[in-house]
Amino acid sequence: MIPARYARAVFSLIMSGLMSLIVTGIATVKAIGFNPGTVGDWMASWAFCWPIAFTVILLFGPSVQRMVNRMVGPQG
Repeated sequence: MIPARYARAVFSLIMSGLMSLIVTGIATVKAIGFNPGTVGDWMASWAFCWPIAFTVILLFGPSVQRMVNRMVGPQG
């Protein structure tokens, strides 16, 4: 089990991986269509983008969370 103090980093890793996988897949298919090399191009694009997405979420996530907290009312 991963210690709770790493929760934000684990969330950022999973969320960035999932979102970058989906977005690069859509962008790759839109750019080149479906062909025998599509999956390889998609994976190369994803491998490039995932570390960037992870860093962005890790760095800007707390600021975005604070903005959201100011925009929404308290629960209940």
